[in-house]
Amino acid sequence: MRELFSGNEAIALGAYEGGCTAAFGYPGTPSTEILENLVKYPGVYCEWSPNEKVAFEAAAGAAYTGVRSIVTMKHVGLNVAADPMMTLSYIGVVGGMVICVADDPGQHSSQTEQDTRQYARMAKLPILEPANAGEARDFMIAAFEISEKHHCPVILRTTTCVSHSRSLLERKSEIAEKAVADFKKEPSKFVPLPLWGRKMRINAEERLDRMAADACTRKDLNYVMEGSDKKMGIISSGITAFHCRELFPDTPILKLGWAFPFPDDLIREFAATVDKVVVIEEADPILEEHIKSLGIPCDGKNIVPRCGELTPSRLFDVKMKLEGKTDVLPAPVPEAADLPSRPPVFCPGCPHRALFYALGKFDVIVTGDIGCYTLGVFPPLNRTDTCLCMGGGFTVAHGMEKAGEKKKIVGVLGDSTFFHSGITGLIDVVYNKGTTKLIVLDNRITAMTGHQEHPGTGKTLMGEPTKAASIEGIAKACGMERIFVCDPFDQKSLHDILKQELENDEPALIISRAPCPLHLKKRTVIRRKINADKCKNCKACLKCGCPAIAVGADGRPYIEPVLCAGCELCESTCKFGAIK
Repeated sequence: MRELFSGNEAIALGAYEGGCTAAFGYPGTPSTEILENLVKYPGVYCEWSPNEKVAFEAAAGAAYTGVRSIVTMKHVGLNVAADPMMTLSYIGVVGGMVICVADDPGQHSSQTEQDTRQYARMAKLPILEPANAGEARDFMIAAFEISEKHHCPVILRTTTCVSHSRSLLERKSEIAEKAVADFKKEPSKFVPLPLWGRKMRINAEERLDRMAADACTRKDLNYVMEGSDKKMGIISSGITAFHCRELFPDTPILKLGWAFPFPDDLIREFAATVDKVVVIEEADPILEEHIKSLGIPCDGKNIVPRCGELTPSRLFDVKMKLEGKTDVLPAPVPEAADLPSRPPVFCPGCPHRALFYALGKFDVIVTGDIGCYTLGVFPPLNRTDTCLCMGGGFTVAHGMEKAGEKKKIVGVLGDSTFFHSGITGLIDVVYNKGTTKLIVLDNRITAMTGHQEHPGTGKTLMGEPTKAASIEGIAKACGMERIFVCDPFDQKSLHDILKQELENDEPALIISRAPCPLHLKKRTVIRRKINADKCKNCKACLKCGCPAIAVGADGRPYIEPVLCAGCELCESTCKFGAIK
């Protein structure tokens, strides 16, 4: 019986059917659902690790013992895991290891749209690119086989479209037999001292040649979609190749599912069958540059957009350019232009809103981080000034201070981010005698990616209770002496703490602790209402930016009872006692 699977669900199924024993990762859209689905299958150990580097190293350790393992992350997470990946390429693995990385062309939920294929080329590792859920399952199983055949980890690269689109596929009646962990001591293989590492470097180059030859023979991964019009041939990969099939139904298309190491012989054979080659690929011109290096003239980024997702509508423009036409798709429905904008906002009852509202009372620089709290940059709060990367909320603030910035600086990040990469930043501030004020927005969960557990929640991905790491305990152990825990909805207390700490010359950590209302899935306090008789229509309540507060036809604010979470923030903003 065929079932509907998303790309991420299919990857999880492929890992299970492929005999995966252990899986590690850190949540990040669009990759999160892989582990959330794999944990449902029996006999597979799954965990949310503190960050991607830790997850990668744990997966490598599992593969050293001979079992099959995977590690999951989004594309920017691979930046964090790049250090061990570069070395593991030299060392290699025993059991199959697959690095599942989800890229985000178009930056639907990411700060960049970097191309993971660049990492594959730099690390000298094979990379597979499934185009739909069916291929995602099959390519996962193939990745295990390639990994064990060539004794190296394999990158499985998806995109947002592949991760979240759905296809019909049938479960396999049998799953691969799991290996038994049995580490064989061999220092010259697992310890890349220069003496042995130089030999590993040569082996990595020789392995590339073997894999390139192998890629030319894998018709299940690299194949030609035939076409009758030989005037032009398209070389593409992933979901983009299927989009090309729709728009160029009569054009031969070489679809590369195993694109690196480059299958040169296959590319040359295909190019010889057509009059002209066009390379259509998302993001960077990696295929195009290599094909040109083979002496094969081709079109590519001169007509194909370099930035953004290559949707069918954008490829229609490419087709028109190739045909020398100026046709355009029908314009969007006119009414759409008149709809009001809907910028992202904090949810009703979000504790982060209360923290940023309080910060708005002070003339400070706020260095932000990656998470729900990044939304503090938008009006009416306007309280985030920078955002670099996970952990940067603390370290950027410290750098500003040491550069001689005269304004007071507050570094902000979330609880999951604190465990991910915030602890080292806190140590940096304390060790190097900084005076920056640090804030952890602790809503007791990894909220932005869909409420995953982390070391501070007291629960594992497997659903088992565990020790909950203490943010304040860790901070104290790192040498932080001024530590405060507060409820951000207690605005007076929060304001007093901020005022007190901003006036002294010692570093301080403020933990703003209140649960995410969406995670609780219930209202914990009584909803608020505006008393029209007491309301002076000063609209001060609108400045907290709560989506439950709106302005009625009479020009006066009111609270929508369906949206109100009863968080009390609006009540603290009213000087006239009109909100109860």
